[in-house]
Amino acid sequence: MQSDTRSHPRRAWLGALLLVTFAVGTDDFVVAGALPEISRDLRVSEGAVGQLVTAFSLAYAASAPVMALLTSRIPPRVLLAGGLALFAVLNAATALATSYDLLLLLRVVTAVVAGTLSPAAFALAGRVAEPGRAGRAIGVVAAGLTVSLAVGVPVGTWLSTRWGWHATFVAVGVFTVVALVGVVVTVPRFAPMTEVGIGARLRVLRSPAVLACAVTTLVGAAAGLMPYVYVAPVSASLTGRPELLTLVIATIGVSGAVGAAVGGSIADRWGPDRAMISTFGVASVVTLLLALVNVTVAPVSPAVVLGLLAIWGVAAWANNAPMNARTLALAGPAGFEALALNTSGLYVGMAGGSAVGGVVLDRLGVTATLATSVVVAVCGLAAMAVSVMRWPTARTRAAGRVSETS
Repeated sequence: MQSDTRSHPRRAWLGALLLVTFAVGTDDFVVAGALPEISRDLRVSEGAVGQLVTAFSLAYAASAPVMALLTSRIPPRVLLAGGLALFAVLNAATALATSYDLLLLLRVVTAVVAGTLSPAAFALAGRVAEPGRAGRAIGVVAAGLTVSLAVGVPVGTWLSTRWGWHATFVAVGVFTVVALVGVVVTVPRFAPMTEVGIGARLRVLRSPAVLACAVTTLVGAAAGLMPYVYVAPVSASLTGRPELLTLVIATIGVSGAVGAAVGGSIADRWGPDRAMISTFGVASVVTLLLALVNVTVAPVSPAVVLGLLAIWGVAAWANNAPMNARTLALAGPAGFEALALNTSGLYVGMAGGSAVGGVVLDRLGVTATLATSVVVAVCGLAAMAVSVMRWPTARTRAAGRVSETS
């Protein structure tokens, strides 16, 4: 991939890519904070409003690989700038929506654009990073998603309560315009993501190694999203103080942003295979501890719960960079499309984890929800271990050869 980077410092355009994922992440999650206002204004149930999130996630998952195939010959700067411009227009239109049906349609179309932008940002960061620093570059871009949870979503929620849900999507549009300016000003004119024909790229996407990456991402997301989506009842049960929810969410958001950045360094230092299993393993152990605390000694000191959730947030979001770095390493020239497929797995896992967790919570309670997350996490760890042993990245293969000769 050719580029003119001499006048565009790497940190500057990586920062612009972080703004891209920040805008997309805020748009994705902010509906939850605006849910009561949308329900009242459009005269539909909160459950119906919640389906906006489901529709967004499913549309994103279904469209991301297809859009990657269709757009991979477009230069990244053009793709990102054009996609962000359309994303801003769609959010402006969403702010003007006057019916639930129109709002649902706009969320689906917006998800298709989002499913093009995020994989492109991750693929670009990984492809043009300096040798041995792909994990760090991907970690910087991934931090945009966690910053959206810590900053974008709370800001959007506050705007919704103060000026109505329409203001929330106006804010997302403003965030998107800022990202657009950043891309136009700082991102160099890189060559298209791939010059490989569509047939060759489809063969890569059908390869067992790439499909295994998507499956492990799906299972990992399903396990991780259960504690997060239902953090309100989880934290209330653990501490006995539901009024601490804002502090709990802020703690997870800040620690998640740290984890996203740290995860990139870990991936570069340990290799993506080892980093992926290690970070996910730590998050799984913390979830188990939360379940044990809830069933034995809860309520406990908020400091204990916040400490455990901070560790969980770092580990859970640190897993993002090594997962994506591993996918890029195994996919070769079809990395953009493989990352899109991996992102589809992420969103399917999010939807599945949320749905299963909700059923378990309603029927069996908080401890059972956490325990279900642990069971799914164990399945995820097993899938990751099998995947790494069967399809190791080049760095893991090299480490294995060194250990055999020593």
